[in-house]
Amino acid sequence: MTRLLIYEPAYERVRADLAALPVEPLVLAKGGGFTLAGASIDAADAKPDIAWFSSHLYLNPDAGAFVGAVLGAPALKWVHTAAAGFDHPIFGSIVDKGARLTTSHGQAVGMADTVVAGVLDHFQRGPDRRAAQAAKEWKEFKFREVLGTTWLLIGFGAIGQGVAERARGLGAQIVGVRRSQAPDAHADRIAPMDALPKLLPEADVVVLSVPLNAATRHLANTAFFAAMKPGSVLVNVGRGGLVDEAALLAALDRGVPAHAVLDVFEVEPLPAESPFWAHPRVSLTAHCSGVTGAQEGRNQALFLDNLKRWLAGQPLTSEMDPKDVKGG
Repeated sequence: MTRLLIYEPAYERVRADLAALPVEPLVLAKGGGFTLAGASIDAADAKPDIAWFSSHLYLNPDAGAFVGAVLGAPALKWVHTAAAGFDHPIFGSIVDKGARLTTSHGQAVGMADTVVAGVLDHFQRGPDRRAAQAAKEWKEFKFREVLGTTWLLIGFGAIGQGVAERARGLGAQIVGVRRSQAPDAHADRIAPMDALPKLLPEADVVVLSVPLNAATRHLANTAFFAAMKPGSVLVNVGRGGLVDEAALLAALDRGVPAHAVLDVFEVEPLPAESPFWAHPRVSLTAHCSGVTGAQEGRNQALFLDNLKRWLAGQPLTSEMDPKDVKGG
């Protein structure tokens, strides 16, 4: 029987689903310690075949024991993570063992909402409106429409496509940037990464949701910002390392881009002394663009679907190419 490593809070959510499947849950308890069939088991004897790295483990001290069991498994075959990104070195170690890796996109809905909300708040002069309300000032503010704007979405997976659906509904033109150049129903145009120098001057909104790897680290650099259109908005919901932060601050001080909506940073939590906190051209959140009440349920459903596929010998969804993971 397939031995599945799972964290206790995640196990409690799917216990009934697992009971109907030919899996043997190896449960990491909150606070540490493994159980198999209700009995305690030494960490050295855990030896899972597959594992679900659920979101409950993020920023959790129990993650160390979980990762130790995963990397110590002699015959690990597959790991499913609730994360969309795969740049953490742990994932490289997993594929180095010969295991397959699948990711989740349950957070893409919330992330797409966050992107559009951030852009709209800037376009509609949200800070000015709120300041006027706080001061009890009856003031009229002319604002910018989305209709007719061009959105350049760098990274056109589940997140980019979700942004495209929403922005298109408001009248925007969509340019998606990705490796595959096949036409996409969500975009007016699909372009390769090397077309960015020509695309940036045309874009009113530039959204980063591409994976972080050696090729994309500091993708948004001095030359990138110099090519952006006056009045444009930069949004980063990918990884902090996609942006050269010193170059961004200098570009913001020069006025192009006109505004940055940032959910991720190179150092997290963002240090109190960071100039981003008080910069007048920055809106920021604490790496929580996809954290919604429905996210966990979607990620759970994605895992269970992939687990059934695994047990049936069917193709897995959102499986990563090991070359891409190692390149991260």
